[in-house]
Amino acid sequence: MRNHKRSRKAKILAASFLAGAFAVTGGFAVQGHSRAAAYENHLNNNYQHAFAELTTAVSELDTALQKASYATSPSLLSSLCTELFGRAMSAQMAIGELPYGNVELEETASFVAKVGDYAVALSKNTAVNGVCSEEERSNLRSLSAAASALSQMLQDLQADIHSGTITLEDLKSAERRLSSATEDGGQALAGSAFQTVESDFPEVPTLIYDGPFSEHIASRSPRMLEGCEEISQDDARAAAAAFLDLKPEIFSLVSAGEGRIPTWGFSAAVDGGEVYLEVTRQGGMVASLMNSRSVGEAVLTPEEAVETAAAFLTVRGYAGLSPSYHINQDNRLTVNFAACQGEVVCYPDLIKVTVALDNGRIVGFESEGYLMNHTQRTLAEPAVALAQAQAVLDPSLRLLSHQLALIPTGGENEVLCHEFKCETGDGKHCIVYVNAQTGNEERILLLIEDESGTLTI
Repeated sequence: MRNHKRSRKAKILAASFLAGAFAVTGGFAVQGHSRAAAYENHLNNNYQHAFAELTTAVSELDTALQKASYATSPSLLSSLCTELFGRAMSAQMAIGELPYGNVELEETASFVAKVGDYAVALSKNTAVNGVCSEEERSNLRSLSAAASALSQMLQDLQADIHSGTITLEDLKSAERRLSSATEDGGQALAGSAFQTVESDFPEVPTLIYDGPFSEHIASRSPRMLEGCEEISQDDARAAAAAFLDLKPEIFSLVSAGEGRIPTWGFSAAVDGGEVYLEVTRQGGMVASLMNSRSVGEAVLTPEEAVETAAAFLTVRGYAGLSPSYHINQDNRLTVNFAACQGEVVCYPDLIKVTVALDNGRIVGFESEGYLMNHTQRTLAEPAVALAQAQAVLDPSLRLLSHQLALIPTGGENEVLCHEFKCETGDGKHCIVYVNAQTGNEERILLLIEDESGTLTI
Protein backbone atom coordinates (compact mmCIF):
# COMPACT_ATOMS: atom_id res chain seq x y z
CA MET A 1 0.00 0.00 0.00
CA ARG A 2 2.84 2.31 0.94
CA ASN A 3 4.60 1.50 -2.33
CA HIS A 4 1.42 2.25 -4.23
CA LYS A 5 1.17 5.68 -2.56
CA ARG A 6 4.82 6.39 -3.37
CA SER A 7 4.26 5.39 -6.99
CA ARG A 8 1.22 7.63 -7.23
CA LYS A 9 3.11 10.50 -5.62
CA ALA A 10 5.99 10.04 -8.07
CA LYS A 11 3.57 10.16 -10.99
CA ILE A 12 2.03 13.36 -9.68
CA LEU A 13 5.46 14.94 -9.22
CA ALA A 14 6.54 13.86 -12.71
CA ALA A 15 3.39 15.29 -14.21
CA SER A 16 3.95 18.54 -12.32
CA PHE A 17 7.55 18.78 -13.52
CA LEU A 18 6.46 18.02 -17.11
CA ALA A 19 3.75 20.66 -16.97
CA GLY A 20 6.27 23.12 -15.58
CA ALA A 21 8.69 22.25 -18.32
CA PHE A 22 6.07 22.89 -20.99
CA ALA A 23 5.20 26.17 -19.29
CA VAL A 24 8.85 27.25 -19.26
CA THR A 25 9.33 26.13 -22.86
CA GLY A 26 6.20 28.00 -23.87
CA GLY A 27 7.47 31.03 -22.00
CA PHE A 28 10.80 30.90 -23.87
CA ALA A 29 8.93 30.50 -27.18
CA VAL A 30 6.77 33.54 -26.49
CA GLN A 31 9.80 35.49 -25.34
CA GLY A 32 11.79 34.39 -28.42
CA HIS A 33 8.93 35.33 -30.73
CA SER A 34 8.67 38.71 -29.02
CA ARG A 35 12.39 39.31 -29.44
CA ALA A 36 12.28 38.25 -33.12
CA ALA A 37 9.36 40.62 -33.73
CA ALA A 38 11.21 43.44 -31.97
CA TYR A 39 14.36 42.73 -34.01
CA GLU A 40 12.38 42.66 -37.27
CA ASN A 41 10.72 45.94 -36.33
CA HIS A 42 14.16 47.40 -35.56
CA LEU A 43 15.45 46.33 -38.99
CA ASN A 44 12.42 47.78 -40.76
CA ASN A 45 12.95 51.07 -38.95
CA ASN A 46 16.60 51.01 -40.04
CA TYR A 47 15.59 50.40 -43.66
CA GLN A 48 13.12 53.28 -43.56
CA HIS A 49 15.78 55.49 -42.02
CA ALA A 50 18.26 54.51 -44.74
CA PHE A 51 15.73 55.31 -47.45
CA ALA A 52 15.01 58.68 -45.83
CA GLU A 53 18.77 59.35 -45.79
CA LEU A 54 18.95 58.47 -49.49
CA THR A 55 16.06 60.79 -50.33
CA THR A 56 17.64 63.65 -48.39
CA ALA A 57 21.11 63.10 -49.88
CA VAL A 58 19.81 63.11 -53.47
CA SER A 59 17.80 66.28 -52.79
CA GLU A 60 20.91 67.98 -51.39
CA LEU A 61 22.91 66.64 -54.33
CA ASP A 62 20.50 68.39 -56.69
CA THR A 63 20.80 71.65 -54.74
CA ALA A 64 24.61 71.56 -54.82
CA LEU A 65 24.59 70.79 -58.58
CA GLN A 66 22.36 73.80 -59.26
CA LYS A 67 24.63 76.07 -57.21
CA ALA A 68 27.77 74.73 -58.89
CA SER A 69 26.35 75.42 -62.35
CA TYR A 70 26.14 79.13 -61.46
CA ALA A 71 29.43 79.49 -59.55
CA THR A 72 32.01 81.77 -61.19
CA SER A 73 34.77 81.87 -58.57
CA PRO A 74 37.22 78.94 -58.34
CA SER A 75 37.10 78.88 -54.53
CA LEU A 76 33.30 78.61 -54.37
CA LEU A 77 33.18 76.02 -57.15
CA SER A 78 35.83 73.94 -55.37
CA SER A 79 33.83 74.16 -52.13
CA LEU A 80 30.63 73.08 -53.91
CA CYS A 81 32.47 70.17 -55.55
CA THR A 82 33.55 69.02 -52.08
CA GLU A 83 29.91 69.25 -50.97
CA LEU A 84 28.80 67.29 -54.04
CA PHE A 85 31.24 64.49 -53.26
CA GLY A 86 30.03 64.35 -49.65
CA ARG A 87 26.36 64.14 -50.68
CA ALA A 88 27.17 61.42 -53.21
CA MET A 89 29.01 59.42 -50.53
CA SER A 90 26.04 59.80 -48.16
CA ALA A 91 23.68 58.51 -50.85
CA GLN A 92 25.94 55.54 -51.59
CA MET A 93 26.13 54.63 -47.91
CA ALA A 94 22.33 54.80 -47.61
CA ILE A 95 21.91 52.53 -50.65
CA GLY A 96 24.34 50.07 -49.07
CA GLU A 97 22.13 49.82 -45.95
CA LEU A 98 19.02 48.83 -47.93
CA PRO A 99 18.34 45.12 -48.66
CA TYR A 100 20.26 44.45 -51.88
CA GLY A 101 20.27 48.20 -52.51
CA ASN A 102 23.08 48.07 -55.06
CA VAL A 103 21.06 45.53 -57.08
CA GLU A 104 17.60 46.99 -56.61
CA LEU A 105 18.81 50.58 -57.11
CA GLU A 106 21.58 49.89 -59.61
CA GLU A 107 20.85 52.93 -61.80
CA THR A 108 20.58 55.19 -58.78
CA ALA A 109 23.83 53.88 -57.29
CA SER A 110 25.60 54.34 -60.61
CA PHE A 111 24.28 57.90 -60.95
CA VAL A 112 25.37 59.12 -57.52
CA ALA A 113 28.80 57.48 -57.97
CA LYS A 114 29.19 59.24 -61.31
CA VAL A 115 28.24 62.61 -59.82
CA GLY A 116 30.69 62.18 -56.95
CA ASP A 117 33.52 61.21 -59.26
CA TYR A 118 32.76 64.04 -61.69
CA ALA A 119 32.84 66.50 -58.78
CA VAL A 120 36.35 65.29 -57.84
CA ALA A 121 37.57 65.67 -61.44
CA LEU A 122 35.99 69.13 -61.70
CA SER A 123 37.61 70.22 -58.45
CA LYS A 124 41.02 69.17 -59.76
CA ASN A 125 40.46 71.04 -63.02
CA THR A 126 39.37 74.12 -61.09
CA ALA A 127 42.58 74.08 -59.06
CA VAL A 128 44.60 74.18 -62.30
CA ASN A 129 42.44 76.10 -64.76
CA GLY A 130 40.20 78.28 -62.57
CA VAL A 131 36.47 78.36 -63.32
CA CYS A 132 34.85 75.54 -65.27
CA SER A 133 34.33 75.62 -69.02
CA GLU A 134 30.95 76.06 -70.67
CA GLU A 135 30.87 72.36 -71.48
CA GLU A 136 31.45 71.49 -67.81
CA ARG A 137 28.78 73.99 -66.79
CA SER A 138 26.36 72.36 -69.23
CA ASN A 139 27.19 68.95 -67.73
CA LEU A 140 26.38 70.28 -64.26
CA ARG A 141 23.00 71.57 -65.46
CA SER A 142 22.20 68.22 -67.10
CA LEU A 143 23.23 66.30 -63.99
CA SER A 144 21.08 68.65 -61.91
CA ALA A 145 18.06 67.98 -64.14
CA ALA A 146 18.54 64.23 -63.67
CA ALA A 147 19.02 64.67 -59.91
CA SER A 148 15.85 66.79 -59.68
CA ALA A 149 13.78 64.13 -61.42
CA LEU A 150 15.32 61.37 -59.28
CA SER A 151 14.76 63.39 -56.11
CA GLN A 152 11.07 63.87 -56.91
CA MET A 153 10.58 60.15 -57.55
CA LEU A 154 12.27 59.25 -54.26
CA GLN A 155 10.16 61.80 -52.37
CA ASP A 156 6.98 60.39 -53.90
CA LEU A 157 8.02 56.87 -52.93
CA GLN A 158 8.85 58.00 -49.41
CA ALA A 159 5.40 59.57 -49.07
CA ASP A 160 3.82 56.26 -50.14
CA ILE A 161 5.93 54.42 -47.55
CA HIS A 162 4.87 56.78 -44.77
CA SER A 163 1.21 56.44 -45.73
CA GLY A 164 1.46 52.64 -45.75
CA THR A 165 0.61 52.35 -49.45
CA ILE A 166 4.02 50.74 -50.06
CA THR A 167 6.26 48.84 -47.66
CA LEU A 168 9.99 48.26 -47.85
CA GLU A 169 11.00 44.61 -48.00
CA ASP A 170 13.14 42.94 -45.40
CA LEU A 171 16.30 41.10 -46.40
CA LYS A 172 14.74 37.62 -46.54
CA SER A 173 11.84 38.78 -48.71
CA ALA A 174 14.22 40.46 -51.12
CA GLU A 175 16.36 37.31 -51.27
CA ARG A 176 13.35 35.12 -52.04
CA ARG A 177 12.06 37.46 -54.75
CA LEU A 178 15.45 37.90 -56.41
CA SER A 179 16.10 34.16 -56.28
CA SER A 180 12.68 33.45 -57.83
CA ALA A 181 13.22 36.04 -60.53
CA THR A 182 16.60 34.51 -61.39
CA GLU A 183 15.22 30.97 -61.55
CA ASP A 184 12.27 32.04 -63.70
CA GLY A 185 14.42 34.22 -65.93
CA GLY A 186 12.32 37.23 -64.93
CA GLN A 187 13.17 40.78 -63.99
CA ALA A 188 14.93 41.16 -60.66
CA LEU A 189 12.86 44.25 -59.91
CA ALA A 190 9.53 42.47 -60.12
CA GLY A 191 7.54 43.44 -57.04
CA SER A 192 10.20 45.81 -55.72
CA ALA A 193 9.23 49.10 -54.14
CA PHE A 194 12.07 50.63 -56.16
CA GLN A 195 10.68 49.46 -59.51
CA THR A 196 9.22 52.85 -60.47
CA VAL A 197 12.41 54.71 -59.62
CA GLU A 198 14.61 52.42 -61.69
CA SER A 199 12.26 51.86 -64.66
CA ASP A 200 11.60 55.62 -65.05
CA PHE A 201 15.18 56.68 -64.34
CA PRO A 202 15.93 60.10 -65.85
CA GLU A 203 18.32 60.49 -68.75
CA VAL A 204 21.92 60.98 -67.61
CA PRO A 205 24.26 63.12 -69.76
CA THR A 206 27.25 61.60 -71.52
CA LEU A 207 30.37 62.78 -69.69
CA ILE A 208 33.81 63.01 -71.27
CA TYR A 209 36.33 63.82 -68.55
CA ASP A 210 39.35 62.46 -66.73
CA GLY A 211 37.57 59.93 -64.54
CA PRO A 212 36.49 56.26 -64.44
CA PHE A 213 32.88 57.00 -65.50
CA SER A 214 33.91 58.91 -68.61
CA GLU A 215 32.35 57.71 -71.85
CA HIS A 216 35.74 57.47 -73.57
CA ILE A 217 36.83 54.69 -71.20
CA ALA A 218 33.88 52.42 -71.92
CA SER A 219 34.52 52.75 -75.65
CA ARG A 220 38.28 52.13 -75.49
CA SER A 221 39.78 49.18 -77.31
CA PRO A 222 42.99 47.36 -76.31
CA ARG A 223 45.95 49.18 -77.86
CA MET A 224 48.11 46.07 -77.83
CA LEU A 225 45.58 44.17 -79.97
CA GLU A 226 44.94 46.84 -82.60
CA GLY A 227 45.25 45.37 -86.08
CA CYS A 228 45.33 41.78 -84.81
CA GLU A 229 43.07 39.19 -86.45
CA GLU A 230 40.41 37.06 -84.78
CA ILE A 231 41.51 33.52 -83.95
CA SER A 232 39.61 30.25 -83.74
CA GLN A 233 38.91 28.27 -80.59
CA ASP A 234 41.51 25.70 -81.63
CA ASP A 235 44.16 28.38 -82.10
CA ALA A 236 43.24 29.87 -78.71
CA ARG A 237 43.58 26.43 -77.10
CA ALA A 238 46.99 26.03 -78.70
CA ALA A 239 48.04 29.46 -77.38
CA ALA A 240 46.91 28.51 -73.86
CA ALA A 241 48.90 25.27 -74.01
CA ALA A 242 52.03 26.91 -75.42
CA PHE A 243 51.95 29.52 -72.66
CA LEU A 244 52.53 26.78 -70.07
CA ASP A 245 54.50 24.38 -72.32
CA LEU A 246 51.68 21.82 -72.16
CA LYS A 247 49.73 19.76 -74.69
CA PRO A 248 46.59 21.38 -76.21
CA GLU A 249 44.44 18.25 -75.81
CA ILE A 250 44.39 18.53 -72.00
CA PHE A 251 42.58 21.90 -72.19
CA SER A 252 38.79 22.14 -72.33
CA LEU A 253 36.79 25.22 -73.40
CA VAL A 254 34.77 26.40 -70.39
CA SER A 255 33.85 30.03 -71.07
CA ALA A 256 33.50 32.77 -73.66
CA GLY A 257 34.11 36.21 -72.11
CA GLU A 258 32.33 39.16 -73.72
CA GLY A 259 33.96 42.07 -71.83
CA ARG A 260 35.94 44.89 -73.38
CA ILE A 261 38.57 42.22 -74.16
CA PRO A 262 36.61 39.21 -75.53
CA THR A 263 38.29 35.93 -74.61
CA TRP A 264 38.09 32.15 -74.78
CA GLY A 265 38.47 30.46 -71.39
CA PHE A 266 40.14 27.04 -70.99
CA SER A 267 40.80 24.78 -68.02
CA ALA A 268 42.96 21.72 -67.38
CA ALA A 269 44.13 19.54 -64.50
CA VAL A 270 47.78 20.51 -64.00
CA ASP A 271 50.32 19.95 -61.24
CA GLY A 272 47.78 18.77 -58.67
CA GLY A 273 45.36 21.64 -59.28
CA GLU A 274 42.96 23.16 -61.79
CA VAL A 275 44.47 25.76 -64.10
CA TYR A 276 42.28 28.29 -65.91
CA LEU A 277 43.48 30.55 -68.73
CA GLU A 278 41.74 33.24 -70.76
CA VAL A 279 43.03 33.89 -74.28
CA THR A 280 42.04 36.98 -76.27
CA ARG A 281 39.95 36.20 -79.33
CA GLN A 282 41.73 39.01 -81.13
CA GLY A 283 45.45 38.29 -81.36
CA GLY A 284 45.45 35.11 -79.26
CA MET A 285 47.30 36.53 -76.24
CA VAL A 286 46.90 35.17 -72.71
CA ALA A 287 45.01 37.72 -70.63
CA SER A 288 44.91 35.84 -67.33
CA LEU A 289 45.93 32.60 -65.66
CA MET A 290 44.94 31.06 -62.31
CA ASN A 291 46.06 27.79 -60.76
CA SER A 292 44.07 26.47 -57.80
CA ARG A 293 46.68 24.07 -56.43
CA SER A 294 47.88 24.41 -52.84
CA VAL A 295 51.44 25.68 -52.61
CA GLY A 296 53.72 23.90 -50.17
CA GLU A 297 56.64 25.09 -48.09
CA ALA A 298 58.75 27.80 -49.73
CA VAL A 299 62.02 26.71 -51.34
CA LEU A 300 62.72 29.80 -53.46
CA THR A 301 63.65 33.19 -52.02
CA PRO A 302 61.62 36.25 -53.14
CA GLU A 303 64.62 37.41 -55.20
CA GLU A 304 64.79 34.06 -57.00
CA ALA A 305 61.04 34.16 -57.67
CA VAL A 306 61.34 37.64 -59.20
CA GLU A 307 64.09 36.33 -61.51
CA THR A 308 61.90 33.35 -62.42
CA ALA A 309 58.97 35.61 -63.29
CA ALA A 310 61.19 37.91 -65.39
CA ALA A 311 62.63 34.94 -67.31
CA PHE A 312 59.14 33.58 -67.91
CA LEU A 313 58.07 36.89 -69.49
CA THR A 314 61.21 37.16 -71.62
CA VAL A 315 60.75 33.67 -73.10
CA ARG A 316 57.17 34.56 -74.01
CA GLY A 317 58.14 37.70 -75.88
CA TYR A 318 57.53 40.39 -73.26
CA ALA A 319 60.61 42.57 -73.61
CA GLY A 320 61.64 45.73 -71.81
CA LEU A 321 59.72 45.11 -68.58
CA SER A 322 60.90 46.27 -65.18
CA PRO A 323 59.83 44.63 -61.87
CA SER A 324 58.62 46.98 -59.17
CA TYR A 325 56.95 45.68 -56.02
CA HIS A 326 55.97 42.18 -54.95
CA ILE A 327 53.79 40.58 -52.29
CA ASN A 328 53.86 37.05 -50.81
CA GLN A 329 50.50 35.45 -50.01
CA ASP A 330 50.53 31.80 -48.87
CA ASN A 331 53.88 31.18 -50.57
CA ARG A 332 52.62 32.67 -53.83
CA LEU A 333 54.79 35.64 -54.79
CA THR A 334 53.05 38.13 -57.09
CA VAL A 335 55.42 40.46 -58.93
CA ASN A 336 54.33 43.67 -60.69
CA PHE A 337 56.09 44.42 -63.98
CA ALA A 338 55.79 47.64 -65.98
CA ALA A 339 56.96 48.36 -69.52
CA CYS A 340 59.88 50.72 -70.06
CA GLN A 341 60.33 53.15 -72.93
CA GLY A 342 63.88 54.41 -72.80
CA GLU A 343 64.43 55.55 -69.21
CA VAL A 344 60.71 56.10 -68.57
CA VAL A 345 58.78 53.45 -66.62
CA CYS A 346 55.23 53.16 -68.05
CA TYR A 347 53.06 52.05 -65.13
CA PRO A 348 49.81 51.77 -67.15
CA ASP A 349 51.42 48.85 -69.05
CA LEU A 350 51.17 46.51 -66.06
CA ILE A 351 51.63 42.74 -65.95
CA LYS A 352 51.34 40.67 -62.76
CA VAL A 353 53.08 37.31 -62.53
CA THR A 354 52.60 34.93 -59.57
CA VAL A 355 55.27 32.33 -58.80
CA ALA A 356 54.81 29.30 -56.52
CA LEU A 357 57.68 29.41 -54.03
CA ASP A 358 57.70 25.62 -53.56
CA ASN A 359 58.63 24.71 -57.14
CA GLY A 360 59.04 27.97 -59.08
CA ARG A 361 56.14 27.35 -61.45
CA ILE A 362 53.83 30.10 -62.66
CA VAL A 363 50.45 29.92 -60.90
CA GLY A 364 49.07 33.36 -61.77
CA PHE A 365 49.23 35.87 -64.62
CA GLU A 366 47.29 39.04 -65.38
CA SER A 367 47.94 41.34 -68.34
CA GLU A 368 44.81 43.47 -68.87
CA GLY A 369 46.68 46.71 -68.13
CA TYR A 370 49.36 45.78 -70.65
CA LEU A 371 46.87 44.74 -73.32
CA MET A 372 44.77 47.88 -72.88
CA ASN A 373 47.60 50.41 -72.78
CA HIS A 374 50.87 49.17 -74.25
CA THR A 375 52.02 51.03 -77.32
CA GLN A 376 55.05 52.97 -78.54
CA ARG A 377 54.41 56.45 -77.20
CA THR A 378 55.65 59.85 -78.26
CA LEU A 379 56.94 61.22 -74.97
CA ALA A 380 57.73 64.91 -74.65
CA GLU A 381 60.90 65.99 -72.92
CA PRO A 382 60.28 67.08 -69.32
CA ALA A 383 59.70 70.82 -69.11
CA VAL A 384 60.52 70.74 -65.39
CA ALA A 385 64.12 69.87 -64.53
CA LEU A 386 65.01 67.39 -61.82
CA ALA A 387 66.22 70.06 -59.36
CA GLN A 388 63.07 72.14 -59.88
CA ALA A 389 60.83 69.11 -59.31
CA GLN A 390 62.80 68.04 -56.24
CA ALA A 391 62.28 71.49 -54.72
CA VAL A 392 58.54 70.71 -54.56
CA LEU A 393 59.13 67.90 -52.03
CA ASP A 394 58.37 68.40 -48.35
CA PRO A 395 61.69 69.34 -46.69
CA SER A 396 61.14 66.66 -44.02
CA LEU A 397 61.41 63.90 -46.66
CA ARG A 398 64.80 62.34 -47.41
CA LEU A 399 65.26 61.50 -51.10
CA LEU A 400 66.24 57.88 -51.76
CA SER A 401 65.88 57.53 -55.54
CA HIS A 402 64.51 59.20 -58.65
CA GLN A 403 63.28 58.12 -62.07
CA LEU A 404 60.93 59.32 -64.78
CA ALA A 405 57.57 57.55 -64.81
CA LEU A 406 54.35 57.61 -66.79
CA ILE A 407 51.40 57.18 -64.42
CA PRO A 408 47.68 56.70 -65.15
CA THR A 409 45.14 59.26 -64.01
CA GLY A 410 41.68 58.42 -62.68
CA GLY A 411 40.32 58.45 -66.21
CA GLU A 412 43.12 56.34 -67.66
CA ASN A 413 44.89 59.27 -69.26
CA GLU A 414 48.63 59.42 -68.67
CA VAL A 415 50.97 61.94 -67.04
CA LEU A 416 54.76 62.04 -67.29
CA CYS A 417 56.19 62.58 -63.81
CA HIS A 418 59.34 62.74 -61.77
CA GLU A 419 59.05 59.81 -59.37
CA PHE A 420 60.76 60.38 -56.03
CA LYS A 421 61.07 57.56 -53.51
CA CYS A 422 61.54 59.12 -50.09
CA GLU A 423 61.98 58.26 -46.44
CA THR A 424 59.77 59.94 -43.88
CA GLY A 425 60.84 61.27 -40.49
CA ASP A 426 59.68 58.06 -38.76
CA GLY A 427 61.63 55.79 -41.12
CA LYS A 428 58.75 54.82 -43.40
CA HIS A 429 58.77 55.14 -47.18
CA CYS A 430 56.60 57.02 -49.66
CA ILE A 431 56.62 57.94 -53.34
CA VAL A 432 55.91 61.45 -54.59
CA TYR A 433 55.03 62.09 -58.24
CA VAL A 434 55.68 65.59 -59.59
CA ASN A 435 54.25 66.48 -62.99
CA ALA A 436 57.19 66.81 -65.40
CA GLN A 437 55.38 69.47 -67.46
CA THR A 438 53.74 71.66 -64.81
CA GLY A 439 55.83 71.04 -61.69
CA ASN A 440 52.71 70.33 -59.60
CA GLU A 441 52.47 67.42 -57.19
CA GLU A 442 50.42 64.80 -59.02
CA ARG A 443 50.16 61.95 -56.51
CA ILE A 444 51.60 60.62 -53.25
CA LEU A 445 51.73 56.91 -52.42
CA LEU A 446 52.55 55.40 -49.03
CA LEU A 447 54.50 52.13 -48.96
CA ILE A 448 53.37 49.41 -46.58
CA GLU A 449 56.38 47.13 -46.16
CA ASP A 450 56.66 43.94 -44.12
CA GLU A 451 58.04 40.41 -44.42
CA SER A 452 55.42 39.51 -47.06
CA GLY A 453 56.41 42.31 -49.45
CA THR A 454 55.30 45.83 -50.35
CA LEU A 455 51.92 47.39 -50.92
CA THR A 456 51.17 50.95 -52.06
CA ILE A 457 48.23 52.99 -50.80
